[in-house]
Amino acid sequence: MLYPDTVESEVLVHKPWFVATVFATVLVAFLLFNLTGTSLGELMRPVIGDPATSGLYGRFAIAFAIAVIFALNVVLIGFAPLRLQIAIVWLELLILFLAFFETFHLSLPFIAEKLPFLITQGLVTTIYVSAVSIVIASAIAILGAVAKLSNNGFAYAIASFYTSFFRGLPLLMQVYLIYLGLPQLGFVIDAVPAGILALSLCYGAYMTEIFRSGIQSIDRGQWEASRSMGFGFGVTMRKIILPQALPVIIPPTGNQFISMLKDSSLVSVIGVWELMFLARTLGQKTFQHMEMLISAAMLYWILSICLELIQSRIERHYARSKVR
Repeated sequence: MLYPDTVESEVLVHKPWFVATVFATVLVAFLLFNLTGTSLGELMRPVIGDPATSGLYGRFAIAFAIAVIFALNVVLIGFAPLRLQIAIVWLELLILFLAFFETFHLSLPFIAEKLPFLITQGLVTTIYVSAVSIVIASAIAILGAVAKLSNNGFAYAIASFYTSFFRGLPLLMQVYLIYLGLPQLGFVIDAVPAGILALSLCYGAYMTEIFRSGIQSIDRGQWEASRSMGFGFGVTMRKIILPQALPVIIPPTGNQFISMLKDSSLVSVIGVWELMFLARTLGQKTFQHMEMLISAAMLYWILSICLELIQSRIERHYARSKVR
């Protein structure tokens, strides 16, 4: 199914004025980027030799060629189906990123040697810490949301103070406060539990507002109808309210999980052997930092893509259920 804005975009890419605008924009942008580090005196200096391969003329020729390729790319892709357009653009951007990484002269044998350990130890620890934290954060969020929606002043005060405090402090500071502060009170806690606790409390505060808004989106008549049928609060919440609120809750919760996955790298400061910690450690021994950092970045990206696909599938499931 095509929406009006999609139809309009397909027609737009075949307009001559649109193609000319794209061509001119790319040409000017590339020239400005290419000439940023060039002084005016260097540009005005007479060019000796072939003007097409040196000086301003050579840079203009390169910019002109790139603008032509880009404009043709936009026009030709417009004839393809939407899914094919997305696949082509993703492939082209991926090739550009790989070409960018190639300029770093990365040691592929070093990456191949360290990547298995990076996956089996770092990636597994990252997934474990993130998965446990999101479960605990969800439980905290449900309790916090119910407390903030209640008429009990004591419960509301605790929930509002909790969300204000943990949303107001940087996550890195919370990691340090929990790992270094709890032993001052006599509670010695290991690095992994400390990281999980910090992530859970921090993201539980953010998710409390997500769950609260999702519950509030359900019409109040649902509560009144359940009470008239003799349902208790727990049954009403579990069987009636939460199933209807999930379509509203899932998209922002999925975004929070992806953010938590990346923010789990902050627990590396307390020595947790997760992905970022191992990427730094393995690269320090031979001063091959870029190899390990880029490898870790690709693993984070792959995990994020997998979570996005899972989130999209869950959203489609609830969308179909709502239509039925």
